[in-house]
Amino acid sequence: MTITRYKWTLDRYHQAIEAGVFDDQNVELLRGEIVVMPPEGEPHVYFSDRFSKRLQKRLGDLAQIREGRPIVLPNHSEPQPDIAVVQSLDAVYLEHHPYPENIFWLIEYSNTTLKKDLEVKAKIYAEAGIREYWVVDLKNLQLTVFRDPTATGYETEFNLSEGTIAPLAFPDLQIEVRQLFSL
Repeated sequence: MTITRYKWTLDRYHQAIEAGVFDDQNVELLRGEIVVMPPEGEPHVYFSDRFSKRLQKRLGDLAQIREGRPIVLPNHSEPQPDIAVVQSLDAVYLEHHPYPENIFWLIEYSNTTLKKDLEVKAKIYAEAGIREYWVVDLKNLQLTVFRDPTATGYETEFNLSEGTIAPLAFPDLQIEVRQLFSL
């Protein structure tokens, strides 16, 4: 028996959303497949919210912070990263979610979805040309940084559990790594 999977286009996915098909589920589109997102636990919500607020204060009008909101990627994907640092385009986002060229960097907080975030999403983001992607591993209290995207993945990947880091788009923004996951 052959199993045939239906691949969703962004247009069909948006039509289904508008029709209310996914009203009772939190889903995202990854490479044309609809993926149900697990509920976020308290640590996930606490730390991502906390860091997002700090980041918005520090960046001010230089960028807009979108929390758990969709971004549109050319590989039939519309993920919802925990934090997307994007250009402040105001009403343009009434017409479309941020495209790769609007994105400075993405951050995922991971507790139960680490494998998906480090492997599947990292590859999708690299293919789309997202310059920088961070995964905050809440179980191991570590930050994985991905940079230098290519069509096959990120060329640069490193882990930090302490020290400071500056995102590529904002080199003057020094971030204490422990601020991402500590009280």
